[in-house]
Amino acid sequence: MKTIKLILVLVVFALNHAQAQQQNQTTFKNNDAMKTFVIERVIPGAGNLTAEQLKGISQTSCSVLAEMGPKIEWQQSYVTGDKVYCVYKAENMALIEEHAKKGGFPANSISEVKNVIGPITAKQ
Repeated sequence: MKTIKLILVLVVFALNHAQAQQQNQTTFKNNDAMKTFVIERVIPGAGNLTAEQLKGISQTSCSVLAEMGPKIEWQQSYVTGDKVYCVYKAENMALIEEHAKKGGFPANSISEVKNVIGPITAKQ
């Protein structure tokens, strides 16, 4: 009886492990289809926006993203004096433009990232 229970536990474990691997591969494949974009948004006085204002902008962006689905993701943004630089992953530039339009955000420049370098690049 103990042997049968052990076999059942091992079978369930193996099935769950296989299913998890398949989901990870699907996620990886979906992320492969996503390109990285940097968006420059000219927003005079952006650096002076309050935490509450930035929270409101973030909430608007997240609401639009939830409506648009999994083909576009906001990674992070950098707020400077009069500009905000946003990093997004999306299947194409049209999705970035659609997000900006629906959210009421400027998208003065949208550039697809072709490569990423950093200090480690100099050592490779």
